[in-house]
Parts: sequence; structure tokens; C-alpha cells
Amino acid sequence: MEPTHDIVIIGAGAAGLTAGIYACRSNLYTMLLEKFMPGGQAALTAFVENFPGFPEGISGFELMENMRKQATGFGLEIVTAEVMCIEPHERAPFRICTSNGELLTSSIIVCTGVRPRRLEVPGERELFGRGISTCATCDGAFYRGMEVAVVGGGDSALDEGLYLTRFASAVHIIHRRDRFRAIHALVRKAEENPKIRFHLDTVVTTVNGAGAVESVSLQNVKTGEQSVLPVAGMFLYIGLIPNTEMFRGLLALNDRGFITVDRNLMTSVPGIFAAGDVRDTPLRQIITAASDGALAAYSAGKYLESLE
Repeated sequence: MEPTHDIVIIGAGAAGLTAGIYACRSNLYTMLLEKFMPGGQAALTAFVENFPGFPEGISGFELMENMRKQATGFGLEIVTAEVMCIEPHERAPFRICTSNGELLTSSIIVCTGVRPRRLEVPGERELFGRGISTCATCDGAFYRGMEVAVVGGGDSALDEGLYLTRFASAVHIIHRRDRFRAIHALVRKAEENPKIRFHLDTVVTTVNGAGAVESVSLQNVKTGEQSVLPVAGMFLYIGLIPNTEMFRGLLALNDRGFITVDRNLMTSVPGIFAAGDVRDTPLRQIITAASDGALAAYSAGKYLESLE
């Protein structure tokens, strides 16, 4: 059977939308599949100040909405559908099974991104969504005048912790090490903010509450000292898990589950490319995802030429 598309992109974050822009500008018949709303994790970021071209910064939602408008303006077809499976083949065409039916495509760009890691401590499962969140932009306003906790020590933890100071009376940043992984500029901003309290060398052992978060139990990893911190909410920024479950057995993954690619972002299967946070990469930022999207679309175009 003849393929119905030149390229099918899976995932509508910065990588997927940028790939769509470049593919459509190259006059390739391209469809983008996204099971939720376009934008990915970036759309949930409160404020982006390191994306070039925005000297005053921009909200993650606005930046991704601009990308979506630009992509559809070039003719990208965005379809809301969940990818159920990709039939394994050594080369194109590839059959994609979705919640809306089947597609046959000459190439695929995987941009499925990542999802937040959880603590896996008592009380977390029961209270997730009832005071436990992974999105300060989504839920921060619910905690106006209350104290909240942020767990993590990277850029996201401090960035979102700073955002929460707009609403919360106090933001407790809990980090298991004695120093942060975040960039110095964010650490300095957090240290200078009077609403932020630091709990270093500390882990959450239990989340407490009857129907909603009321406190978290803490333990100092060096001294063993235990304490209880009364908070109305807890926000998790402790790492990322790649959305690659459907690709196990089809694509080569590294030991953490991220997709391995070559210099052209081609995976272990010719004709399938991976871009953005889902691939094995040392840096996961909006700008690197967008850069990946451009390269993946270019490489897919070259691959399609080789088929001719």
C-alpha cells in the first residue's frame, strides 16, 4: 500500500511543532499527532527568560501558542489522537495505529517528550491532585496566602518556586543534597526572595492529610533528624521519565529509557527519527527541542529523497 503521509510527527511540544514548521515549508505532506493539547511540558512553564528573541521573557503557554500558530500557518495538520502502536518494520512505510484509526507514512519523527517523576512515598498516590501537583502554573493560584513545598534542586524547582511566591505566603524548597543543580542566576534569585525557605540535605518521607495535603514529614539525610512541615500543597520537580514505553522492542533505548539517535537524529530504525527531550541528550530545554525538531525534519526530508 502507498503511504498516506510523507512524515507523521508524534508529539506537539517545541520539537514536534518546529519539525512541523520545517517539514511543511519543505512541501512535505505532514501530520502531527497529539493526544492532549499542543505545547507539551513547555506550555506549563510559568515564565521563559532564556529563549532568544524575547528580552523581557515570555510565558511558556504564549511561546508554544505562537509556535502552534506558525506551524498551522504553514499548513501543518494537527490531529488529536493517541498513538497505540507502531507496527515494527525494518524500513518504510510504517503503519501507525491510533485512537482515530490507522495511518501509513514514509517516515516518523518521535517527539513524545517526558513526564515528571514522582517521589513514591506514603500518601503521595492518595493525595496526588489533592494538594500534590507537578505544575505551578496550573495550580499555584489555589494556594494564595498559604505555605507550600517544592521538592527538587534543578532549574525547574527553583523557577517554579519563584513563580509560587506570587501567591503563597511562604515557599519551602526541599532538596536532598547540600547544593542545587540549578543555574547560579536562579539560585541567587531564590536566595534573595524573602518568601523562600530552604531545606537542604532533606527528603520527604510521607505526605500527610485527610483528603488534602496538610503537612509533609521530612528527614535530614545526614543527621537522620525528622520533622513535620505544615503546608497546604507540594509541587514535585525531581526528574523526568521519557515517554518511550510504546517504542520498547522497536527502537534502541539507553539504560534510562531515552531514545538513542545518530548525528542526524535517526533512530536504530531507518526512517524513524527522534527529537527533543525524549532522545538521549545532555540538555533538555525549549531551545534545544526546537533545534532538534528542525534537524529531524531536515533529516527526514533527506531520507525521503533517498527512497526515490
